[in-house]
This record gives sequence, C-alpha cells and structure tokens, in this order.
Amino acid sequence: MSILDRFRLEGRRLFITGGSRGLGRAMALAIADAGADVILGGRDADALATTADEIRALGRECLILPGDVGVPEECERVCQEALALRPDIDILINNVGGRRINVPLVEQSLEQWQSIIDLNLTSTFLCMKHVGGAMVRRGGPGRVINIASISGMIANRAIGGRSYETAKAGVIQLTRAAAADWAPVGVTVNAICPGGFMTAPNERWSRENPAAIQTFRAQTPAGDYGDPEDLGPLAVYLASDASRYMTGAAIVIDGGYTVW
Repeated sequence: MSILDRFRLEGRRLFITGGSRGLGRAMALAIADAGADVILGGRDADALATTADEIRALGRECLILPGDVGVPEECERVCQEALALRPDIDILINNVGGRRINVPLVEQSLEQWQSIIDLNLTSTFLCMKHVGGAMVRRGGPGRVINIASISGMIANRAIGGRSYETAKAGVIQLTRAAAADWAPVGVTVNAICPGGFMTAPNERWSRENPAAIQTFRAQTPAGDYGDPEDLGPLAVYLASDASRYMTGAAIVIDGGYTVW
C-alpha cells in the first residue's frame, strides 16, 4: 500500500461548521478532494450553496445546513439535523469562531463576553457532545478537529476583546480532555491553532487598521499572512488514517509568529 493511501478519505463523511468561506471552505474542499462527502454548516445560505457546488464539482456529495451555531439553541438544532441526514458522520470540524469585537476588558459587557464564549467555545462543546458523541456511542472510529488559535496561547497585541483569547484557550483544553476520554474507542480529538490568515475579517481589519497588519507581517518570520488553502493539507492529515496515533495535540500553523 502506498503511503498516500493513508491520506485518502473515500467513504468518510464530514460535518464542518462555518464551512462556506475562509478557512472552513478551504478545509472542506481539501477533505472533499481527498474523497469524503460533506455537510456544510454556516449562516449564509448563498455562500453555503456556492461552496457546495464547488464540492460537488469534485464528485462528492454535499448537503448544506444554514444556521448560526454561535447561538446555543441553533447549534443544537443544526447538530441534530446533521445527524438526521447522516447518522454515520465520522469527521467533525468545529471551525466557527471569531473575535468580532475590539472592546477593552474593563468596558466589555457580560452580554458581549458571553456571545464570544458561545461563538468559539460553547459551539465546540455542543458539536462535540452531539456529533462527536454519536461517534463515541458507535465505538468509533472518528476524527474531531477543533479550530483553536495561537490566541489561545498568547495575548494579541493592541486589540481588545479578551474573551476571544479565553475561549480559544478553552478550546485547546477541551480538546486535550476529550482526547483522553475518547481515545479508547478510536475517536481522536486534535486542535489546529492558526496564526494570521488573510480571511475576510482580516481583510476588513487591514482596511480599518493597516498599520496593525503591517506590524503583524513584520513580526512573522515567514513575512506574511497565510492563505486559507494552507490549512487544507493539515486538515486532511488529521481527518485521515495517517493521524491514527495522534490525539490531544494542538498544532500551530502561524508562519513562525509564536517562536519569537
């Protein structure tokens, strides 16, 4: 058997949140290209439909589930609908997240705090509970990939909204704890911790605060932001049999930003 066969995903089924654009779209397309069928979750029905067409063009089945998983009740509904469509989901990517606010800690309201915790951490917990839980109850195998951030390991410079760093740190620790619980049944749980990637929020930030973008580039050994497509190969690895013995890991992909 070729080593490349261990990366193939024919017969697998992916459910990914925030799969219509940016990092989620890139990972969904990569995993579909490796052979898996896909269920896309996201808020924008039109963007979901566009990405679904791209996946079908690769010869894979793709279903879409519009909904805001940053709202706990919506998240539970979407998870239940995903399992109703495909009870045999065996790859879960919890990609939804974001900072969304730039408010100093001392000015942040409880509502703002909770909304960011729900968006980044509660959504991950609920998807793991329902979709990951179904993998565990089947006795595996399964792959859970949580999209955390280097912000769960460091404090970002010159920006408020520390609920984001807190939530992403929680995602990393939830990943580790669940990995220990689920390893005996062959369900692996790993986290990807991206650094700076030029997604739509960062494109908007670059227009609003170009100096911050230039400073970030200067502080990154690789000299620039990453492209969303750079995450695709890593997602395929973590979704595949090639990563059978890896669980509880938090893998940094940041152009070297955190080495300094």
